[in-house]
Amino acid sequence: MEINVLKKVLSANDAVAKRVREIFLEKRVFAVNLMGSPGAGKTAVIEKTIELIGDKLNIGVIEGDIFSTVDAARIAKLNTPVVQINTGPFGGDCHLEAGWIKDAASSLDLEKLDILFIENVGNLVCPAEFDTGANRNVVVLSLPEGDDKPVKYPLMFRVSGAMLVNKLDLAEILQVDMSHLKENARKVNSSLEIFEVSALTGEGFNLWTEWLIGMANKKSVK
Repeated sequence: MEINVLKKVLSANDAVAKRVREIFLEKRVFAVNLMGSPGAGKTAVIEKTIELIGDKLNIGVIEGDIFSTVDAARIAKLNTPVVQINTGPFGGDCHLEAGWIKDAASSLDLEKLDILFIENVGNLVCPAEFDTGANRNVVVLSLPEGDDKPVKYPLMFRVSGAMLVNKLDLAEILQVDMSHLKENARKVNSSLEIFEVSALTGEGFNLWTEWLIGMANKKSVK
């Protein structure tokens, strides 16, 4: 019974996600569903991206959390349009659903945006199961999490088009085997784009922002 209910929930969500994706295409907005564990550095990645290319492209953000507006406040300080979604009032769901994204996006002036970041609720499980309607899923994995996460949580890396390996500034201290991490990720998804970055120092962000700008400039990403 529970499996059938889940299938119905996912099916209903997929139908809304399809419409959300159509809206983004109509408005010529490149939407990125940014996922990852709590503390992986998702908000920091968005902040650094805005800092580096905010003068080239117009960026908006939808922040997802169970409670609080802490991350939304950080984005607002950058004079970037931001909308907060808190799942607490809806039972504290550990993911964002397409219907919530549709409602949140309606309060943004999509005509004026080139890129829309959707920062999902922090964890490596539930967000991977729900299509938000974004054009691309991107997962942020920080070095302190270790190199085994892609094989432990394969769906997250399977549904993502790109992975940012964040906190590169800690590489010498943590001594994580980067080649093994990449190998594990590509076992799950051989076409995964991988960017090694530090949201603290900006290291590696040139390749990430080049990819992002290239995708955004296509204006017709499905």
